[in-house]
Amino acid sequence: MAELKHIDSHDMGLHDEQLVGRTQEVFFSAEEGESFTYPDAFDVDFDRAAEFDAADMAINDINLKIRQLMGDGYGDITVRNPGAKHSLGVGILNRLNLTFDGSLGYFGIGLIDGPNVHVTGRVGWSCAENMMAGTVVIEKNAGSTFGAAIRGGDLVCKGDVGSRTGIDQKGGTIIVGGRTGAFSGFMMQRGRMVILGDAGANLGDSMYDGTIFVGGKIAGLGVDAVEGEMTELDAHWLEKKLAMYGLEAPNGVANMTKIVAGKQLWNYDNLEPTEKKLVL
Repeated sequence: MAELKHIDSHDMGLHDEQLVGRTQEVFFSAEEGESFTYPDAFDVDFDRAAEFDAADMAINDINLKIRQLMGDGYGDITVRNPGAKHSLGVGILNRLNLTFDGSLGYFGIGLIDGPNVHVTGRVGWSCAENMMAGTVVIEKNAGSTFGAAIRGGDLVCKGDVGSRTGIDQKGGTIIVGGRTGAFSGFMMQRGRMVILGDAGANLGDSMYDGTIFVGGKIAGLGVDAVEGEMTELDAHWLEKKLAMYGLEAPNGVANMTKIVAGKQLWNYDNLEPTEKKLVL
């Protein structure tokens, strides 16, 4: 294994949120190319572009068409008129530039690992559920459970989202350009969530670790969610991350509210009954 060197991500605090005794940080050798791709991943050329009209196609046929084009070596695929159909773009374990010119229904772009996805319209419930890596950018609004259980990558909605955003988030970054509903960050375990607008009630309820940044008003914090101290590294990270997607904090990143876990629930099973009542 190559010798580890000092990198900027450590200065920016990207490696601080580790579950005690259970770090998920993994390092690869640059020579181990097979470690970065799946054995059956397609070899695509990003300079080769293709598009097709999905208006009269069934869901399975649309997903199969995307895979067929990847198999033919196309690395830039545009799906016209997706018609808010459900479960489109799921299970893509490949590097790919994928654009949906329109809106998606429920469970869009779930179980992905690697593609860069752009949706010009809206998305329904559970967009990008269990996302592992890559980027997903939604230009308009999103439904509830946006980014449920994601583990990596950047998931961005430039509009408003529903309730339970990032429920059981295990890593990665979720960015909401507008408002988010109640119970966002529920049982959050790791990663970062950035809400540029207002946040609904019970924000960060039962969060175990991770960080939530809010630019607007917070209707109320959930169990074991507390306000943390905004640092220079936090502000620096926020500025760089938001600039990547053309977004800005309404009152500046330095004035955002930082929410972290109070960690009273870490040893919940060992608490006395009276102590449990106080926590809950």
